[in-house]
Amino acid sequence: MRVMVMVRATEASERGDPPSAALLAAMGRFNEELAKAGILLAADGLRPSSAGARVRFSGKARTVVDGPFAEAKELVAGFWLWQVRSLDEAIEWVRRCPNPFEQGESEIEIRPLFEAEDFAPDADAGGART
Repeated sequence: MRVMVMVRATEASERGDPPSAALLAAMGRFNEELAKAGILLAADGLRPSSAGARVRFSGKARTVVDGPFAEAKELVAGFWLWQVRSLDEAIEWVRRCPNPFEQGESEIEIRPLFEAEDFAPDADAGGART
C-alpha cells in the first residue's frame, strides 16, 4: 500500500525558519533508512504557504487565492510518499522519525492513497465509480 506521510506546518515553518544543521542531518539519516528499507518513493519539504496559491472551484468559476493561508496547523510543511505493507508499518516508521520541528510540538499525518483496485470499472460510464 502507498501512503502519503505529511508533516503538519507550524508557525516557524510558515515564517520560513530553516531547520538546523543537526535536524537536516538527522532527517537525512532517517531518509537513508527509509530508502535502504525500500519504502521511500518520494520526499520533500514545502515552502511556506506565502509562496503558494489556491484555486477555488465553484461550478465553472475559478478563483485564485494567494497565500499565506490562515491556520498553520491545517497546512503541510513537507511530505514523504512510502510503499509499505500496512498502516501499522507506516506508523512504526513515523515513530522512529526525528521531531520535524526541534522546538515544541509536531504532528505527522499518514493517509493511504487510493489504488486502481479500489475502483471497480463501471461498465455504463466506462470509468471509476463515484
